[in-house]
Amino acid sequence: MWEAFMKSTRANVPQALIVHDRFHIAGYLTKAVNQVRSREHRKLLAAGDETLTGSKFLWLFSVENITEERWMHFEQLLKMDLKCAEAWAMKESMRHFWDYKYEGNARKFFTKWLNWVNEHGEESMKKVGRMIESHLPEVLYYFRHRITNAVSEGLNSKIQAIKSMARGFRGFKNYRVRILFFCGKLDMAISHPTH
Repeated sequence: MWEAFMKSTRANVPQALIVHDRFHIAGYLTKAVNQVRSREHRKLLAAGDETLTGSKFLWLFSVENITEERWMHFEQLLKMDLKCAEAWAMKESMRHFWDYKYEGNARKFFTKWLNWVNEHGEESMKKVGRMIESHLPEVLYYFRHRITNAVSEGLNSKIQAIKSMARGFRGFKNYRVRILFFCGKLDMAISHPTH
């Protein structure tokens, strides 16, 4: 959602629609939850309350990624009157936005979600809500095209790992060959001519 990226896209491919990626939006929401948790944790510690000590990573996970063992502890935290628990619930609720089949229904869901955030959310969550709202047309294009940049993000991650493993290359040519070898889905089977 960075303006420089959008400006460049519009300049170089003016016919293209910009579809903001759901995984980046989830990342912004997760970061906001962590900011809420961090502020609340400092405030509680100042009052001698260690309720949130050691819980940082629980708030960063999605429900399905929390182990059963950790869920028992996390469930207790969720039942408490914590600002980070409500921020986490807002983040998790936003995941349902992507399940809608039609753009109009998704828009209605977002409006209700944003009202909840604006009425009860901490400033970090409100800020993300405002950002999504300011780019809502591009977010809603997802429902027309159902695309994400997960494949390109995964490929970029693989390329960065190749770069890191090599500890640098003598030239771009070697780097390129390695990328093509590991990411090019080349058929490495040697075909022998039949006689």
